[in-house]
Amino acid sequence: MAYETLQTEVRDGAGFLWLNRPELRNAMNDVMIGELADAVAALAADPAARVIVLGGHGKAFCAGADLNWMRSARTFTPAQAQADSARLAGVLRALYESPKPTVARVHGPAFAGGLGLVAACDIVLASAAAKFCLSEVRLGLVPAMISPYVLRAIGERQARRYMLSAEVFDGAEAHRIGLVHELVDEDALDAALAQMIAALAAGGPLALGATKQLIRAVLGRPVDDALVADTAARIAAARASDEGQEGMASFFEKRRPAWAPAWS
Repeated sequence: MAYETLQTEVRDGAGFLWLNRPELRNAMNDVMIGELADAVAALAADPAARVIVLGGHGKAFCAGADLNWMRSARTFTPAQAQADSARLAGVLRALYESPKPTVARVHGPAFAGGLGLVAACDIVLASAAAKFCLSEVRLGLVPAMISPYVLRAIGERQARRYMLSAEVFDGAEAHRIGLVHELVDEDALDAALAQMIAALAAGGPLALGATKQLIRAVLGRPVDDALVADTAARIAAARASDEGQEGMASFFEKRRPAWAPAWS
């Protein structure tokens, strides 16, 4: 599908979703947010896309909100402002709850809502030259919609510092605090991404989605009888599934499972 602010392609087992406003450092506006919602849903439904990769064209991943959009938002009624905010919240949730693994490919700035997109993804690969910032308080705003994902990514203690100080921090610090999983030189970023796509594509598609659900279901719960029963039921269902049966058969028969592409 053709988009005004995005470019999408499906190749090598992955659905690539590129933010495509390079002249504005991929700043988000209402059009981009609407298109992101559509594109994430479309890639989640495409069986050829085993992984969803989010990246940015040009010199930035995403610089946050578009200034013209922010200027127009000053005139919104409370109801309009809430509806506008809910659209971005919906995109972040769609990335976080996608049945497919989501990978952020980060280079250059990832500020404010752009950092929120990063935090909502399952896996983050970043250039050592990437820059990050939770800049909302400098504008008298709060990082509200992105907070559930930022807190899960870096924890309360680090979130308190960077949400309150609005400091710019580099890729090394993002890696240290857990926002970034792997930090590489920019010219090695695509090679690292290809390796990650191959690793993810080797997993069972349904198992990957079920594992994401498992993480959300277990996170923060006490280890009690209910949790033990829940986790036992989940593995029993996976064993009995067609995918689970094929995975175990391929292991014992020392062959590639049916879902694994040869290149993985």
